[in-house]
Amino acid sequence: MTLLAAFLALSEPWRSVFAQRRTWLRAQRQALGALLVLGRATLSRILWTNGREQKSWSGEYFLHSRARWSPQALFAPLLKEALRFCPGRLVGVAVDDTRLRKTGRSIPQAAWHRDPMSPPFHTNLMLGLRFLQASLLLPLHRSGPFSARAIPIRFEEVSTVKKPGKRASQNVWEQYQQDRKRFNLSQRFVESMAQLRTALDQAGGPHKTLVIAGDGSFCNRTVLAAIPDRTILVARARKDAKLCLAAPAGTRRVYGPQKFTPQQVRQDETIPWKTTKLFYGGKRRKVRYKEVPQVLWQGGARRRPLRLFVIAPTPYRKRKSGRLYYRDPAYLLCTDLTSSARQLLQIYLDRWQIEVNHREEKDTLGVGQAQLWNPIGVPKQPPLVVAAYSALMLAALKVFGADRGQAYAQLPKWRRNARRPSCLDLITLLRKEITAHPELVQHLGIQPSSTQFVAAAAA
Repeated sequence: MTLLAAFLALSEPWRSVFAQRRTWLRAQRQALGALLVLGRATLSRILWTNGREQKSWSGEYFLHSRARWSPQALFAPLLKEALRFCPGRLVGVAVDDTRLRKTGRSIPQAAWHRDPMSPPFHTNLMLGLRFLQASLLLPLHRSGPFSARAIPIRFEEVSTVKKPGKRASQNVWEQYQQDRKRFNLSQRFVESMAQLRTALDQAGGPHKTLVIAGDGSFCNRTVLAAIPDRTILVARARKDAKLCLAAPAGTRRVYGPQKFTPQQVRQDETIPWKTTKLFYGGKRRKVRYKEVPQVLWQGGARRRPLRLFVIAPTPYRKRKSGRLYYRDPAYLLCTDLTSSARQLLQIYLDRWQIEVNHREEKDTLGVGQAQLWNPIGVPKQPPLVVAAYSALMLAALKVFGADRGQAYAQLPKWRRNARRPSCLDLITLLRKEITAHPELVQHLGIQPSSTQFVAAAAA
């Protein structure tokens, strides 16, 4: 089976998402064109890439603004397929927010956000859309020297509530305050956790435990108070969080009198360091950590007992003969008290793969570059491209496995040691296959050729 055939097979279940067959074919055609396009990933250039520059373009925009379909429903069959690569009881999912840059101030849902690329000494602002992404972490390192793969299974718009003007009425300001609390990022994260748990049950994993790995933005009172059943949260905590142990039995107190912080636990020599082997950075390495079970965080989790992990600073070198550097220590709070510490820590280390997703989605695929102004269409087009990216990753794993074999283009000298294919490797192979086998996409109305790709990029 070719990569193209596997991709078409994975996108075949999308038929049930759309009310009409022609709409489904248009969505499949647009998703494939978003992967093949050269240059900016605008809808007009995608249309040209598919060889339909002489066809009407209005239907391409109506797919997002008028057609009734749920963007998140595209990920349901992909999640079911991806679960085959997760044999264990614990299923890791990384959740993080990302921002898509926009330049038009009249674009609906676009707002000013803190630029994540700002230097530490100065905060910059950027205009854009905010999306919340969830990626299933495939533990490929169980079967070989491969890093985990993150497969997106959810991508939804979670932009901030627009602040009213100074001359707005009192009722408008009161409604703004209510919407601000209702639609903040933490509340949307809570809703996403519940939906992920439901999606996992429907995909055939009711017996599996969902482990959500998040950063410090989601380690707060709102999130910790709403953890769904059969769900574990592992999130990065502040080093100065005020923790304590339970009060001694026989007293009326709940919280112990002595407070401590995760940083103090790291510096406390009476608490021994433990050692385990985890896979990160391309190989298995020794990781030192401390564990404090049954801690209480009065300001964040109330009476819910938590589990504290302190990961020691990791040494690394920029060159083999270079000086030794140390990464910052990590402080984690976990809602599970019984699961294996090694498994939980491995899932959190695999969380880095969602950052790889963000980079490939924006830099390689150009997610967010499509020029849409309809308030219904703006939050629907990016999930379609992300779903196509997810299907492409899964298709490569099904056909070629995790290793970078002979099917891909020869690596340049500076990438000779790459063990797995990048997103660009998969897209290059996909372009090669679609020009060699145009009959596979004939039913979509695509007329692919290398000349067509270059012409679309130059248009």
